This record gives sequence, C-alpha cells and structure tokens, in this order.
Amino acid sequence: MALMALFFLRLLSLSLMTHFIQYKITYTLIVLNVIIYIVSAFSSQSLINMNVEVLVDMGALYGPYVVLKSEWWRLFTAMFLHGGMTHLLMNMFSLYLIGRGAERYFSTMAYLGIYLFSGLLGGLASLYMHQGSVGVGASGAIFGVFGALAGFFLAHREQIASHTKSFMKDFAVIIGINLVIGFSIESIDVSAHVGGLVVGFIGGYMVSKNSAWLWHYSIAMTLCMVAIMNYLPSQYAQGFF
Repeated sequence: MALMALFFLRLLSLSLMTHFIQYKITYTLIVLNVIIYIVSAFSSQSLINMNVEVLVDMGALYGPYVVLKSEWWRLFTAMFLHGGMTHLLMNMFSLYLIGRGAERYFSTMAYLGIYLFSGLLGGLASLYMHQGSVGVGASGAIFGVFGALAGFFLAHREQIASHTKSFMKDFAVIIGINLVIGFSIESIDVSAHVGGLVVGFIGGYMVSKNSAWLWHYSIAMTLCMVAIMNYLPSQYAQGFF
C-alpha cells in the first residue's frame, strides 16, 4: 500500500513538473508575484490588505516619485505588487487562464516582450491619468497578454475562422465586464488596463503576422515609452507647481 502511494505521488509530481515546464513562463510569473506579495504582507503585518506606505517603499507607482524624481524603475516593480489578497487572486487567476494560451501561440521572447511592454506602458498611461495616486498590480501586463491573443486570432482569422469568432465573442464580453467593473470601482485603474490591452493587441497582431516583427515592435514600444517619459515631467510640473 505504501509503495502504491509513493508510486502515485511520484506520478503526480512528474505530471506537475511536465505541466510546469510546458507553461514555465506563466507559472514563473505567478510564483514571482506570490513571493513578492508574501514579502509585502510580512512588512504590512497583514495577509489581506497591504499598507500603502509599504507598497510605495517596495516600488509602487506614485507620480511625484516616478516623474519628478525620475524613479522610472517603479514602472517595472509596480507590476509585481498588489494591494490585497483579492487583487492578487483575481490577477493571478486571470494570468493562469490566458497566460497558458499565449504560451502555446507565442515564443518565449514574444510572450515576455508583450507582457513587459504592456505592463510598462500601462503604467505610463496610469501616471498620465492619475498623477497623485499610488498604483500597483499586474493588470496592465495581463490585459496585454489578453490583447495579444486577440491579435493572434485576428491575424489568423481566415485559417481558424470558427475559433476566432468564438474567441472574439468571449473577448468582447470579458472586456465589457472589466470596463463596467473598472468604472464602477474607484480603486481600479482602467487606464492601465486599456493601455496594456492596446499595446498587447498591437504586439500580438504584429508577431502573429511575422515573428521577425518582434524587434520592430520592441523598438516602436521603446520609442513610445521614451516619448511619454519625456513629456510627463512638463505635465506634472504644471499640476504640482
């Protein structure tokens, strides 16, 4: 009986390992977000809601620090911070659902590139719209992955017409629900969602048309980031001085 139990445990571990290897990017991102959340929870002395000061200290988006003090690194760190348990679970469940699909259709470089650029430019959109707010979360990046899938299905709509039609219907419903929730709940940053979605869609469509266009996409998004980062200080100067 003990040998049989060990056999099934070994079989389960091998199955989980195979599954992890198959979707290594998605699961790695989830694990990183969870680990950082645990660290922030320890510092906040709460597992449910994070202390805002702790989040800022750990790298949350806060306009005056990011733009006026040139702490642009917060655009990256804020993508791995979450304001509470519900926030984390919603984002990680969404990433689990759509990330595995993206990992099947895109290369590792394309997946990571779209995820990061969507999160970074979503953060810049948030800084533009909310100058005095503290922003955290992987939502912009996750919406970017969702947008990338929409771009993939649109690029291949003639070859997989039935799947495309079904996906685009689900896409419209999910986006509609998220927008309604976003506009209804003040703490949810719709600008980061929309910014990430657009950036991800562009990347997904370009890469699906030609994998070599990943470099063109990366250059274009980098130039877009530089342009926004150069523009924001003048806008903030008018608002804060």
